[in-house]
Amino acid sequence: MKPRSKRWLAAAVAGVGVLTLATVAWVLWPLPAGLTDPPAVPSLSLTDRHGLLLRSTRAADGSRARWLPLDQMDPQLLQAFIALEDRRFYAHHGVDPRAVARALLQDLAPGGARSGASTITMQLARLLHPVPRSVAGKVVQALWALRLERHLSKQAILEQYLNRVPLGQGASGVAAAAGLYFDASATRLSLGQAALLAGLARAPSADNPFVAPARAKARRATALARMQVLGFVTLDLAARANAEPLVVTHGAPPFLAPHFTSRVLAWTEDSVAPAPSGAWRTSLDLELQREIESEVRHTVDLFKDRGVRQGAVVVLDNRTGEILAWVGSPDFWADSSGQVDMVVSPRQPGSALKPFLYGLAFDRGYTAASLLADIPHTYRTSTGPYQPRNYDRRFHGPVRAREALASSFNVPAVELTDQLGAASLLHVLHQAGFDALRHSPEYYGLGLALGNGNVTLLELANAYRALENEGAWRPYRWDAVPPGGSAAPSAADERRVMTAGSAALVLDILSDPVARVPGFGIETPFDFPFPVAVKTGTSHHYTDNWAVGVTQGFTVAVWVGNFTGRPMHDVSGVTGAGPLLRRVVLDAARRYEPGVLPSPAAAGAERAAVCRLTGLKATPECPEVEEWFLPGTVPTRVCDWHDSAGGTAWPGEYRAWAEQNGLDRPAGPAPVTAAPAVIAATEFRILSPLDGDAYQIPPGIDPRYATIALRAAGAPADGVVQWWVDGAPAASSRWQLRPGAHAIRAVAASGRAAQVRIQVR
Repeated sequence: MKPRSKRWLAAAVAGVGVLTLATVAWVLWPLPAGLTDPPAVPSLSLTDRHGLLLRSTRAADGSRARWLPLDQMDPQLLQAFIALEDRRFYAHHGVDPRAVARALLQDLAPGGARSGASTITMQLARLLHPVPRSVAGKVVQALWALRLERHLSKQAILEQYLNRVPLGQGASGVAAAAGLYFDASATRLSLGQAALLAGLARAPSADNPFVAPARAKARRATALARMQVLGFVTLDLAARANAEPLVVTHGAPPFLAPHFTSRVLAWTEDSVAPAPSGAWRTSLDLELQREIESEVRHTVDLFKDRGVRQGAVVVLDNRTGEILAWVGSPDFWADSSGQVDMVVSPRQPGSALKPFLYGLAFDRGYTAASLLADIPHTYRTSTGPYQPRNYDRRFHGPVRAREALASSFNVPAVELTDQLGAASLLHVLHQAGFDALRHSPEYYGLGLALGNGNVTLLELANAYRALENEGAWRPYRWDAVPPGGSAAPSAADERRVMTAGSAALVLDILSDPVARVPGFGIETPFDFPFPVAVKTGTSHHYTDNWAVGVTQGFTVAVWVGNFTGRPMHDVSGVTGAGPLLRRVVLDAARRYEPGVLPSPAAAGAERAAVCRLTGLKATPECPEVEEWFLPGTVPTRVCDWHDSAGGTAWPGEYRAWAEQNGLDRPAGPAPVTAAPAVIAATEFRILSPLDGDAYQIPPGIDPRYATIALRAAGAPADGVVQWWVDGAPAASSRWQLRPGAHAIRAVAASGRAAQVRIQVR
């Protein structure tokens, strides 16, 4: 070996020797004074926006989180934590070489790091002396673990760890967690409770039963399985413990707004901010919260015989984004499913996503008067042929975009998605904050407009809030805006979903009761004494009902269904979530000014007369209606479907459908009026219903809303038609379906008459 190489080797050996001696000296050096003293436990209280106490995670005197000596803890607690966190705790000296080797192998395997090899002593070291989660931090953590093992007994280390370990919801140590989750003492717990607490140590904010009961249950099962392998419990005892409820059932809740406060604490624990202390004023309105909790319970009781077991509501302040009310389930303490929070649990929203499709369409040049095809159509997709159907199982021919959206027709929405592209719609939905939609456009396909992707109720409410905020999405907030404070977000926090004009046009359509009639009938729960834009949604197989209401001041989103996904019976977005939405909107309006929705005129829109049937520029022969048009979209093409004799000419795309249904003129939506319909043609006959038609009242629709239009053609231009059903005069040009066989007769002013017979099941 060359002399120079020998010198380098000698220097390296000397350096290693010095480093080793320094490490040994540091490990042998006494622990800093006060390092292991019981910590002072700060008080954390969450209040509502008016200062009313919602929840205290720890008492001001620290009584809930008092230091509990190891010999007073339930022995099952010790076994559970050792089994799950460090099975070789009594065999190593702070660092477990086997665990380190296993972690290195897992880290090098495909899929990345899955184990940190942290022993209980290393976890305690990090609690006493926080270090970054990095390789260097892990080395420092290991050195501190060796030092702790040198100066403390195993029992002392375990006592320190079990009294300091964070276990979610602001609880530090097993004593605080046992009181929080079970209203019990850590001196005496069931096997299932001990296993649950041990399962929280790895990810307390993500796995705790108040936020994610399914994850908490899975972690408990893992802990019990480990205890069984180590011989701490028998198979029978483990099975019984797995069947225990996750949390204790209280006669009265130990804290208020439990889903909301649990989520707030989870958010704070996931943040990089220091541990919270003191009193935090949240945005929640406790009085409104209590009213809505009562409304949710009432709805579930009302529809229990139809298979409804759960409901959820969230209310947002439109200006500030503050969460005013948050009800995740009817009863947080009912059983283990009560902790499921449907405000943040993704489910399919059905038609509730359609407004964002139409907003995209309006930005692309479509208008509220644009004619859309509601006729049978088969689309070729990667999964096979797709034939969309409407909720009422009928096709309505050519319909204007206003009626298509307000009446929530499915077929025109799918056609729009096909024309605009599922990728474009998914981009708009991402801009609107639907982060739960994590798959590709190809995964969702054309069904995206009909809500075949999962979203959360909170995402839905905040997305609709963007419609009132001129099409701009802004984040919600759980903390209260200080009096006189500004809630204006930074430019980085704001995203454009659609233009202000398109957003105003969507709200105008959703608040139009006349445009809603073809799909929902004349009477619905959505007739308010102030302007409210409303949309409903029903997922596939009737497993989820949704309803959203937007006023100028606040947005309400409602979900009704079952956590298990079990279908409901005869419940739709109108009959299930709709009545709950109505009551919650009225409750909120008593405390917060609903205001007036933005008019399309504020965005530069203008009104113009168009043909009711074609959406084109009206002629004197056209049934006329006024419509809003964004700048540059007023139709210039004159309607050519009508001539001076009252005749019509069907466009080619509808001709086959018209011939199949026996029509020779457009059968667009009839005017909503209690008076007989005014019609004009040359040959008198009934167009709707047709002779021999068979109807079925749609499941979930209140019979009052199951109506059909009565239309005839051929009366003189200045005449009227009188309708008779089973020999009795009809009150209007819409008839409410009744089971049985019926004879419908139309009599023109000239005396000409026509009659058809139908069946209603």
